Amino acid sequence: MVGSERGIARTTLPQAGPPGCLAMLGVDAENGRRDRPHFAALTGRIEAYFAGEEVSFEDEELDLPGAGAFSRAAWQACRTIPYGETRTYGWLAAQAGRPDAPRAAGQTMARNRLPIVIPCHRVIGADGALRGFGRGTTLISLKRRLLEMEDPALFIRG
Repeated sequence: MVGSERGIARTTLPQAGPPGCLAMLGVDAENGRRDRPHFAALTGRIEAYFAGEEVSFEDEELDLPGAGAFSRAAWQACRTIPYGETRTYGWLAAQAGRPDAPRAAGQTMARNRLPIVIPCHRVIGADGALRGFGRGTTLISLKRRLLEMEDPALFIRG
């Protein structure tokens, strides 16, 4: 993760190891290995999340310079989606004040700099289908694994 005195600025999706995470964050190894005491609690909560515990990141302070009002509203709405539940892009657009803009909500999720902290994996298509995930890449299998980790019943269908 990367942050400032204002809050968390970037996180990554799981990678094979620290070098991959650092590369995605645009941080060199020397800067990426410094201990950040104010991130210790967040690090513990992220580890607990990946261990299968129900964790909320809704109150975490964020540093999102340059984000527009719609993006901020959509990201904030996304943070309210409960663990183990999903919402549609249409729901997200409506919560962000633009019910006619589900595609814009999707694009905003694609630009999410804080996966897991802003749980964009919980946003799905109106038909229940999993849509693009992972900063423009198609990591649908990872999206599915995260949702299954939160609630295996989400994908039990006949």
